[in-house]
Amino acid sequence: MNIKNFLEKGFLISPDAIKILKDEENNNIQHINKKILKENLVVLNKDIFNILNNGRDIISINWREFERSKTLVEKGKNNKIYHTFLDLLNYEEKKEKLNKILEEVQKPEQIKNISIEKPLITPSVVVLKSYNKEPKKREVGHFVKHFKVRYDKIKKILLIHQSVQDIISIGKTKLKQEKEQTSIIGLVENKVITKNGNVILTIEDPTGQIKVLISKNKGDLFETSKDIVLDEVICIKGVMGKDILFAQKITFPGIPLNRELKKSPDEIYALFISDIHVGSKSFLQSSFLKFVNWLNGEEGDERIREIGKKVKYIFIPGDLVAGVGVYPGQEVDLDIPNIKEQYESLSNYLSKIPKDISIIIAPGNHDATRLAEPQPTLDKDLAKSLWDMQNVIMVSSPSLVNIHSSENFPGFDVYMYHGSSYHYYKSNVEKLRLNKAHENPTIVSEFLLQKRHIAPTHEATVYIPDDEEDPLIIDKIPDIFVTGDHHHSANSMFNNINIISCSCFQKKTEYEEKRGYEPDPGMVPVLNLKTREVETINFA
Repeated sequence: MNIKNFLEKGFLISPDAIKILKDEENNNIQHINKKILKENLVVLNKDIFNILNNGRDIISINWREFERSKTLVEKGKNNKIYHTFLDLLNYEEKKEKLNKILEEVQKPEQIKNISIEKPLITPSVVVLKSYNKEPKKREVGHFVKHFKVRYDKIKKILLIHQSVQDIISIGKTKLKQEKEQTSIIGLVENKVITKNGNVILTIEDPTGQIKVLISKNKGDLFETSKDIVLDEVICIKGVMGKDILFAQKITFPGIPLNRELKKSPDEIYALFISDIHVGSKSFLQSSFLKFVNWLNGEEGDERIREIGKKVKYIFIPGDLVAGVGVYPGQEVDLDIPNIKEQYESLSNYLSKIPKDISIIIAPGNHDATRLAEPQPTLDKDLAKSLWDMQNVIMVSSPSLVNIHSSENFPGFDVYMYHGSSYHYYKSNVEKLRLNKAHENPTIVSEFLLQKRHIAPTHEATVYIPDDEEDPLIIDKIPDIFVTGDHHHSANSMFNNINIISCSCFQKKTEYEEKRGYEPDPGMVPVLNLKTREVETINFA
C-alpha cells in the first residue's frame, strides 16, 4: 500500500527504494509524504528517502538535474555531480556531526588529536536552476496564468515578513467599514500621479481590484512609493475609505537582514567577465590575452600571479561574441562575419585557460540563442566548440549555480543574469536615474533584489510567459549576484550578498559614444571566497 500511495500521487519509485518502502511503518511514510509534497520531486530513490527519514527537511535543488546526474552514475560515466548534490542535501547533518565532535573537545591542544578529513580543493559546480523547457505556442491565457503564478509565489515570500499580518483578499475589502484597518497583497496594475501630487495605485489579486492612495504628505511613505514599479507584487497596509485604501505602510518582498555571510575554508577565487564580443572589430584582443596569460602565471607582479593560481571559477554572463545581425548595419563592424567562427575563435582563447578552472557560461543578447527571457543555453550547433570543452558549464540567463561545496561546506549560490531589463529601470526609476545607475549597475541589482524579480514590469524586457512558473523570480536568495551587459565593472555588498557587475573586452562603440556612455574595458572583479572581498584587476 505504501508504494501504491506514492505512485497515486505522481512519484516514481526507484528500485533501490522499493524494499525500504515495504519495510517502513505507515506513520513514518505519512511524515515523509508531507515533506516531499513541498518539493517538485519526481523520483524517490534510496538516498533521498534516507535524507527525509533522518527527520530533516531538504533544500530546494534542480531535481531534474539531480536525476540526470543519477543516470550518469548508473551508466558508469560520472559520479562527481551526483555526490556533490548529496553533499548539499546532507550538509546540515554533516555539520551537526562535526559540531558534536568539536563540542567534546575541552582543551585547544586536543584538537590536534582529532582527525577531520580536509576536502580536496577542486572546482565543484552544481546547476541548481537553468531554464530548458521546449518552445511551444503561447496565447493570451499563458500571460494570465504567468502573472497568477508570480502573484502566488511572491505572496508566499511576503507572508514570511513578521510585519505582514491579517491579510485579506481584495474582494473582501468591500466588506470592510470606512476607517477600518486593512492589509492586502496584490500586483501593481497601474500607477498615476494626481493633480495634487499624490500617488494612486491600482492593485489587483485573483479576487478583484482596489485603488490605493499614497499622500504626498506622508514623508517616507511617499518616498517609498517612488520605488514602486508596474506589475510587481507588494503588501499594503492602510485604512479603508469609500472604495479606496489609504496607505500607511508598504512592504516589498525584500532580502532579510542579518543573513549569514558564508566564507569558504579555502583561499580560492572566482572571477567575473562578460561582453567579450569576439568577432567585433572593437574586440580588445591584447587585453583578453593578458587576462588569459595571467591565469597561466605569465602576467602581473608576484602577488597578482599568486591570486591567478588560486582562481577556480570563471563566470561569463553573456555577450561572448559580437553576433550577427544584432542591429542594422552590424556587418561593417565585424572582423569575423560568421557567428560559428566567432565562437570557434573564442574557444581558442578559452582553451588556453588551465583546465582545473570551471567556466560557467550564460547567454546575452548578442549570443546565438533567443532574445526573449529566460534565454536558454547557447545553440549547440553554432557554439559546438564551447560545448565540447570539458571545463565549460552552460546555463540559461537567468540561472542559479552552486560552487565550491564540499563535505563540510555548503558552497556558494551564484545567480547569473545578463542584465537586459536594467536599461528600463535605469531610465524609469527616479532614484536609479538620479544616482547614475548607468555608471553603477549594482544599484539596479540591489533594487531588483528587493522586488525578488529581475524584470517585474511587463515592458522591461521581452519575455516568454510560463503558465507553470515565473522563471524570472528570485525565489532562492543567492550569495553572489552577477550581471553583464553594461560594460561597467562595479561591486557592492548588499545584505551579505556580493553584487558584481562585469566590465567588457570591447573598446567604446559608436552607440556608446552617441549616448555619452564611458565603458571601462578590461576590468576584472576577482572574489576571494575565503574573505568575500573583491579586488578588481585591470587588463586594459
